[in-house]
Parts: sequence; C-alpha cells; structure tokens
Amino acid sequence: MLLTVHVQPRASRNSLLGIHDQALKLAITAPPVDSKANKAVIVFLSSCFKIPKKQIVLHSGQQSRRKKLMIEGESMQDLRERIEQALNAQ
Repeated sequence: MLLTVHVQPRASRNSLLGIHDQALKLAITAPPVDSKANKAVIVFLSSCFKIPKKQIVLHSGQQSRRKKLMIEGESMQDLRERIEQALNAQ
C-alpha cells in the first residue's frame, strides 16, 4: 500500500491534521535536518496505526514535504479505517 503524506516539520506537537491536496497531512516536531523528520514520520505513523516501524518504508520524497510511504502488510481498507480512527481520536 502506497500512502502519500504532506509533512509540516518543526510543529509544536506531532499530530494528524487531515487531508491536504490528496495527501494525509502530518505535523511533526522534528526539524527537516539529517533525516530527523523522515524518521519521526515513520515513528509517528507506526504509533498512530499500531503497526511495527519496519512495515513503513519511505518510498520517495526524502528531501520534500510531500512523501510516499510504502505500508507493508496492510490492506487499503484497513489503512483507511486506521486513518479515520486516528483523525477522530484527536
């Protein structure tokens, strides 16, 4: 499953912000330096979706706010439900 995210680095707290330009928008506290924001995105999504970090791989967008992440072992329907649950929990 390929998931597109739009990352807002250096936010005051990590959170899901909703949908932005057909991508899941995330606020991440880490700065976009030395892949810190990329690593923080993986850790944050892992905790939100309750899946192991090793199932989330950065596919493209290493130096961009817009990133594509490969989510392994999850169906589109399962992932959609987890995103909705995470957005409703905030």
